[in-house]
Amino acid sequence: MLKKTLLFILSFFAATALAWAEVDVNKADQAALDGVRGIGPAMSKRILEERQKGGAFKDWSDLEKRVKGIKDKAAVKLSANGLTVNGQPKVGAAAPVAKEGKPAKAPRAENKAEEKAADKPAAGK
Repeated sequence: MLKKTLLFILSFFAATALAWAEVDVNKADQAALDGVRGIGPAMSKRILEERQKGGAFKDWSDLEKRVKGIKDKAAVKLSANGLTVNGQPKVGAAAPVAKEGKPAKAPRAENKAEEKAADKPAAGK
């Protein structure tokens, strides 16, 4: 009984550690891709089929061009959840966060009007 309990605990921690590890799209199998939040069985299948058909993905833009359903916004979220291409996260994505399973959000402008006013040149001078 003790051995089964210890085995269960070790298995749980091993599975949890894998969930927070970075997953390289060029090296991962379907199970590893499915472990990334935001990638389901259909998308992981599309990724694997495209990788087999066209070879390894060169960079994030190559992944976005070749796999239906992955555009810039989705790529940033997937990268924040631990997906990498050749070991590189998507530029502009927050690093994966192990606590609570939620990635950090990118900062945004507090007031759009202030942002627009700052972009316009001063008139009358």
